[in-house]
Amino acid sequence: MELSREQWSELRKNTPLTLTADELEELRGVDDPIDLTEVTDIYLPLTRLLNLHFTGSKQRSSVLSAFLGRDEQRVPYILGIAGSVAVGKSTTARLLHTLLARWPEHMHVELVTTDSFLYPNAVLESKGIMHRKGFPESYDRRALVRFVAEVKAGAAETRAPVYSHLEYDIVPGEHQTVKSPDILIIEGLNVLQPAPPTSLAVNDYFDFSIYVDAKVEDIRTWYVERFHKLRRTAFEDPKSYFRHIAELSYDEATEFAVNVWRDINERNLVENIAPTRGRADLVLKKGADHSVQRVRLRQT
Repeated sequence: MELSREQWSELRKNTPLTLTADELEELRGVDDPIDLTEVTDIYLPLTRLLNLHFTGSKQRSSVLSAFLGRDEQRVPYILGIAGSVAVGKSTTARLLHTLLARWPEHMHVELVTTDSFLYPNAVLESKGIMHRKGFPESYDRRALVRFVAEVKAGAAETRAPVYSHLEYDIVPGEHQTVKSPDILIIEGLNVLQPAPPTSLAVNDYFDFSIYVDAKVEDIRTWYVERFHKLRRTAFEDPKSYFRHIAELSYDEATEFAVNVWRDINERNLVENIAPTRGRADLVLKKGADHSVQRVRLRQT
């Protein structure tokens, strides 16, 4: 089912806007122009849908408990968010994390990114796949599936590794602790990737999934623009893995960014990420200005 922006925005009904402009500024990604109009038109209807879906999921769990003659168990609701590098999926995840936690039915919402389950750089180098960081084989898939399975099973406390974008690596000895959330959001490039035969995929545990989509040429533009913004900010930090890039000229940095996009990110998008779009329950299709123009919703 495909809905225009106008049709989708009407589905907000009376869902209140609980986010301020200052809060949105903190949630916005690098060079992401999202504004409160986008939140109102796109994300408020989406949180209403997810709230209804969450309630329905709880009802189904109650039915199963009644059938089995056992006390009702609290089962966390798991939401997956997928999409390309630079498409804005992280902003989507952070927005939903904040907005969903303001509904009284599910105030405890946790967000974990699959970056936390990348193999450490030392492991990637030993495997000879450092140049394929972000591709499916660069993740500890078993650890990710095990983590989500434990959360879904109702574990009181589950831990995930911590990834530093500044240092471009897993932080040794640090963990993010997830304590029995109402909703767990899993955001990452390949979260809709099917599992190998006889294995489980992380999306087998999802209650709902979202794919953030845009034209490849638009994402390429956004990637290069974001790269330049980072070159003038985060890359200047002495601890940054990409500190050397801050010293490049504008033209040199542009050439570097275009090459990285072409050889790594676009290739990963075309080969691995985009083919999973059809597995999503909902697709947010963005235009060249970053705003969502159409929404595709699976009806079954």
